[in-house]
Amino acid sequence: MPDASLLEAFPTPTDTPFVIEHVAEEFTSVCPVTGHPDFGEVRVRFAPGPGSAGGVCVELKSLKLYLQSFRNEGAYYEAVTNVIRDDLAALMSPQWLRVTTVWRGRGGIRSTIVADAGNPPGC
Repeated sequence: MPDASLLEAFPTPTDTPFVIEHVAEEFTSVCPVTGHPDFGEVRVRFAPGPGSAGGVCVELKSLKLYLQSFRNEGAYYEAVTNVIRDDLAALMSPQWLRVTTVWRGRGGIRSTIVADAGNPPGC
């Protein structure tokens, strides 16, 4: 699977609650059954933990390199989505995290997978 050691974080810049969304439009992995490439979009949306308690944000270059580490990996859509969620949750310990993957159509079927961790802001 991908290399989670590529992920880096930096301290949350404020104690005020906020939500961040990062979108990677050119995600690639490989179908574990056919070996064909899978193309999709990865959306990472999260509310960092409080800054005073050591909350962090994912550093974007490290996120890009991490996502690129999936390029030659054979994995189902669901596994990809959950691994990204788990690795980012382990890195940041956010108040809330949602990873959404939107996969390009193949054989007339498009898929969207959503994996959450924590409680959404305001809940």
